[in-house]
Amino acid sequence: MPGTPAQKTTDAPVSEGFLGPDRNWHLGAGLMTVATAVAFTIWAFAHTGTNVNAFLLILAIAFGLFMAFNIGGNDVANSFGTSVGAGTLTMKQALVVAAVFEVSGAILAGSSVTETVRSGIVDIDGMHMDPRSFAFIMMAALLGGAVWLLLATRMGWPVSTTHSIIGGIVGAAVTTGIVTGTGGFEMVQWGEIGQIAVSWVLSPLLGGVTAYILFGAIKRHILAPAARAIALGSRGFDDAEDEDDAEDDDEDEDGHSRHVSGFERVSELQQSAFAESEALDLTPGGPGAELAEHASRLTKKQRKAARKIERRAAYHALEKRVPPLAAGASMLIAGMLVFKGLKNVGPDLSLGSGVLLLVMLAVGVWMATTVFARALKKQSISQATFIMFSWMQVFTACAFAFSHGANDIANAIGPFAAVLDVLSTGEISSEATVPIAALVAFGVALVSGLWFVGRKVIHTVGTGLTSMHPSSGFAAELAASAVVLLASVFGLPVSSTHILIGAVLGVGMVNHAANWKLMRPIFLAWIITLPGAASIGAVVVLILRAMF
Repeated sequence: MPGTPAQKTTDAPVSEGFLGPDRNWHLGAGLMTVATAVAFTIWAFAHTGTNVNAFLLILAIAFGLFMAFNIGGNDVANSFGTSVGAGTLTMKQALVVAAVFEVSGAILAGSSVTETVRSGIVDIDGMHMDPRSFAFIMMAALLGGAVWLLLATRMGWPVSTTHSIIGGIVGAAVTTGIVTGTGGFEMVQWGEIGQIAVSWVLSPLLGGVTAYILFGAIKRHILAPAARAIALGSRGFDDAEDEDDAEDDDEDEDGHSRHVSGFERVSELQQSAFAESEALDLTPGGPGAELAEHASRLTKKQRKAARKIERRAAYHALEKRVPPLAAGASMLIAGMLVFKGLKNVGPDLSLGSGVLLLVMLAVGVWMATTVFARALKKQSISQATFIMFSWMQVFTACAFAFSHGANDIANAIGPFAAVLDVLSTGEISSEATVPIAALVAFGVALVSGLWFVGRKVIHTVGTGLTSMHPSSGFAAELAASAVVLLASVFGLPVSSTHILIGAVLGVGMVNHAANWKLMRPIFLAWIITLPGAASIGAVVVLILRAMF
């Protein structure tokens, strides 16, 4: 958890002994997954009755859990990439947060009723197919989407799970229509596919622009004073360096003042925060470069006075500028939870009541953050900055996890619930009830996927696209939350995965450190996702039709 800037690891297991140093975690996650799968299978047989085809039901359960597992390995890992990459959470802590908030989101706010045909991409109703063929399409879509997600995850590419399941449905449905003579490519709603194509550009663009503006403001008004103070050798209000006997290091043998770099004057903990603002403050022509050049000509007294000014500005920024930022973030996160995460079970509030509650929350957060910032004055500048943004990022990560569990679990649970309904009733329903047992089992599969296969995607998002720190990770997550919420309100065709990737790149652009070379295969994977999952789904549905 937040509290030390030195924490900067993704806890990647080392191959020492049986299963490495994380053996107990591997065994615990594995046993939890197996036990959940067995218990859910037993429940499913009791739920569907004795007349069900046992092998078909077992395959449906396996495909559904496998899809949820890979959603965890790709989409959940993408959501936690900024937190783990910033060092705010370790991989194990991310697993615990995911276990609590992802599963809670799935259980408390997961759809109690889900449409059998996602997004109206394919006109399955016009095919007049038998229930078993419909079940085959949904099963093939699950496996098609899951296999593509696994391939992308192994490559470290964060892709859209929604586009994956849509691709699987398109491929399986069109193939079934061609084989049975009930339809073909004319069943596909190409306008919806066009909206998906628009999201490849619109989502990362909105996320990137929002994060660029937000993090740029945080850099200029909050991080820059701290970085300048550290560059001048300041650690905090009680710097021993301001004592006369410590100032001797600022003069060479001839008595001339000389500039001592920040990295020579600060501890390892302070270097973390200095590195976070390094791109802003040391860019040639920027304020940091001008400061460093000017500092080299300062006398002892001038340097001491400059340190006092900069460190006071740094603490003032934490106390006066971070609280309103935190208050605004709390309103945004609460709005996202209410309107997106809790939309299925949320309270029936009027617009005025909802706004009043959000304002009350914002005022409370503002006051609490102000008190917290004042308490951090006894910490070093860099540690105070790290702790403040780390705690703020913890809350954004938890909110993201809850919202994700409430919404994106539908990419696995929706088709599976349709199959389960067909096997139970023998009919195709326009809507299918989602049992709580399925939400729990699929939620556990999400967490398991994050632990076992999510590290490469976490590395891509957390460190591959740009270097991530608590303040930049917070900015990326908050920007992504804002865009997701606004897109939901205005009905824009966006992907939360693509938005977060764009936000990470926006942060990298502020630091002049965006890895565009890595973005090329990721963007290509976004384009391939729908046809790739469709191709796999088409093959799987043919195999299922041949088997049964």
